Amino acid sequence: MATRSVATVFGGSGFIGRYVVKRLLAQGHIVRVAGRRTEAARGSMMAGAVGQMVPLFVSLGNEAQVQRATEGADIVVNLVGILSEKRQGDFERIQAEGAGRIARSAASHGVGRMVQISAIGADAHSPSAYARTKAAGEHAVLAAVPGATILRPSLVFGAEDKFFNRFGSMAMMLPVMPVISGNTRFQPVFVGDVADAVMAALDKPEARGRTYELGGPRVWTFREILAWILKETHRRRPLVEVPLGLARLQARLGELVPGKPFTRDQLVLLERDNVVSEGMPGLQDLGIVPTPVELVVPEYLDRYRVGGGKREEIPT
Repeated sequence: MATRSVATVFGGSGFIGRYVVKRLLAQGHIVRVAGRRTEAARGSMMAGAVGQMVPLFVSLGNEAQVQRATEGADIVVNLVGILSEKRQGDFERIQAEGAGRIARSAASHGVGRMVQISAIGADAHSPSAYARTKAAGEHAVLAAVPGATILRPSLVFGAEDKFFNRFGSMAMMLPVMPVISGNTRFQPVFVGDVADAVMAALDKPEARGRTYELGGPRVWTFREILAWILKETHRRRPLVEVPLGLARLQARLGELVPGKPFTRDQLVLLERDNVVSEGMPGLQDLGIVPTPVELVVPEYLDRYRVGGGKREEIPT
């Protein structure tokens, strides 16, 4: 891949985006970080040379701003996604219409390569609006850029994640650990592996037009993950099953709280396995060895341990 080409990363200041941006900078690309939170992108500036990273304010609903971000780019990566809606219709506007607008703009400017980050479970017929609009985004991207690569990660973990950190915090504060849909299976994938998959998809001609599902080396049930978090944080908390009816009520009430900590759509997703589908190409097909949860997560669960991060064993 030629150096000093221009790469535009939509959502580049987010969790996965920061890892992708660092890799693009390390390869010598000029990187435009496009999004609504330009100040959040400034943390990546130190990873490149002066002027190599350019923050751009872009609203996905603004055609002119999207066009400006893609004009002259050789690479476009779209990482934009949301887990809950601030306003009704946000899933459609951001994950379906926004992805399509980016892809059509990329096509109009002759962008050579595009990667779209979707999610395992993307399905046009899903009862979840999140999953339906992820599928609609994939369709819109491939309609405009048939050679685009679609990457569908499972649950993504890393030091800044909102999953292991959230439940580590709950283990520290709550007297019990609530379990909803404890038998649902996940295949957690390391954020660094996802970023490496983006880079491999950009480099490999055989990745053009293909969809990859990204999962780690182990499949866990939700209950197993929570029990492991308790063990790693040295917290003795009973795992308490939450009846589905009560969970639905909690989700309905959660939607009334600013920030929507738990929604009915998320509950629908939680009832379905989130693992790589049989026969789907994955990390290994991109030349990446998946990183185990056990190799990374204990380091950042330190802060939630008994003793404030000290690793000495406690009596059992």
